[in-house]
Amino acid sequence: MNQQLDPVADRLRVAELLGREPAGAFEVVVRNADGDPVVLRNAPILDNGRPMPTLYWLAGEYERRVVGRMEGDGGVRRAEAEVGLEAIDAAHRRYAAERDAEIPVDHDGPRPSAGVGGTRKGVKCLHAHYAWYLAGGDDPVGRWVAERFAEYEDRHDLPEDHACA
Repeated sequence: MNQQLDPVADRLRVAELLGREPAGAFEVVVRNADGDPVVLRNAPILDNGRPMPTLYWLAGEYERRVVGRMEGDGGVRRAEAEVGLEAIDAAHRRYAAERDAEIPVDHDGPRPSAGVGGTRKGVKCLHAHYAWYLAGGDDPVGRWVAERFAEYEDRHDLPEDHACA
């Protein structure tokens, strides 16, 4: 799954996409057709020892904008209602298990908690769900986003910078 091409170039490009230096180790697991990073897989513990609940991060500029439009159009509530809490809760447990398996056995500091993007219940951020789905995760919310993605590609009437709450 690792799609590292040039680690130095990737780190510089990811910093540009994030608007800041990455706070921990990551690998690029999904790239677009031009080779630009789309999804990052983060280490569960940041360089400063803080826990990182978001294992998969949607870094792609275009993808973030389109998913932001979806969120700005009420997508979080719609996804939660249409997918259902039982399926979402199961996805959170799978995500947490995958992330937690990456924590070194001798780690004695704080640990990340909850599921997708650190969410304890329901949907908080479509970006995080979509990132996991694109990386091959069994995420029904990410699938819901993927099924509606094309509908939002040309919706320039919606805000693109909707931040996850």
